[in-house]
Amino acid sequence: MKLPSELEKEYKIISEKLKKNEPVSDWKEMGKLQKRKDHLEKIFGEIKELISIKNQIKEAEEISKQENDFQLLTLAQKEKESLLEKEKALLNEIKLSIQKEGGENNFDALIMEIRAGTGGDEAAIFANDLFNMYVRYAKIKNWSVKILESHRTDLYGLKEIIFEILGDNAYSRLKYEGGVHRVQRIPETEKSGRVHTSTAAIAILPKPKKAQIAIRPQDLEVDTYKASGPGGQYVNKRESAVRITHKPTGIVVACQTQRTQIDNRETALSILEAKLLELQERSQAKNIQEKRKGQIGTMERAEKIRTYNFPQDRITDHRIKKTWHNMPEIMAGNLDKIIEELISAESKN
Repeated sequence: MKLPSELEKEYKIISEKLKKNEPVSDWKEMGKLQKRKDHLEKIFGEIKELISIKNQIKEAEEISKQENDFQLLTLAQKEKESLLEKEKALLNEIKLSIQKEGGENNFDALIMEIRAGTGGDEAAIFANDLFNMYVRYAKIKNWSVKILESHRTDLYGLKEIIFEILGDNAYSRLKYEGGVHRVQRIPETEKSGRVHTSTAAIAILPKPKKAQIAIRPQDLEVDTYKASGPGGQYVNKRESAVRITHKPTGIVVACQTQRTQIDNRETALSILEAKLLELQERSQAKNIQEKRKGQIGTMERAEKIRTYNFPQDRITDHRIKKTWHNMPEIMAGNLDKIIEELISAESKN
């Protein structure tokens, strides 16, 4: 991790290069420099905000020492607690931004897969609840969401959905969500009031940049077929759906959500690239994952990572053994309190 002083030095060098009134011979290189300059300015802005918060914490502590009024003391304590939470979140954000030099953190886009597990219709409804939760979180973070493939059930559930999330530090924040999520609640169709347990599996795939994953055309087997499900006049009339098999690995991806075969092929290739990158990174990171296992788990899909207990209004993350309450707030997309703890737990390992 680079020190802020080194970043300031880098910022000055880049600024000088961009200020020079010389003929531009490499627009691509200039674009990279401008992007890096913008990224550094973002880090400096976060550091400036962190300094301000630290000063506010000191002020709250001074008030607590000098004030005798109970109500004012209570307000000062609450203000300090709120500021400490902001400080923790901002420290994590700065760390993620500074680490964004390469490696696994150098992704602003990810592909998320949510699949209903055990539990029948209730599992599919839970998968849909999780999808809505992540969409709301993306909205809070000003990230964009694009659905790539989905298979819905008759009871407002999801058998499977694959979607892309694009935004600053999106992968760095959501990579911890991969694994098996378990829900315990009373389904609306349950007349006896019995609590049911269902699961949904989530996979987080960093989306590779162009040319990051090379796919040879001869390694692909492409099939087309008629799409099924909702879609009006465009469905079942033409073979617009695309299924691609990557022969060296046996990975199969399909897409039928777009109107044309070309668009479905492009989307399927995007999913395939993400899966191949995940395969490559898992192979390279096997030893690192073993070291991290004791702290936050391996992030394997088969591993139960979190339980959502509705009757008791609690969410428990089993990797770091922490519990949160106020489930409606969390399901509404307010995930930062959980994600900040996971980031901190990983950094301590």
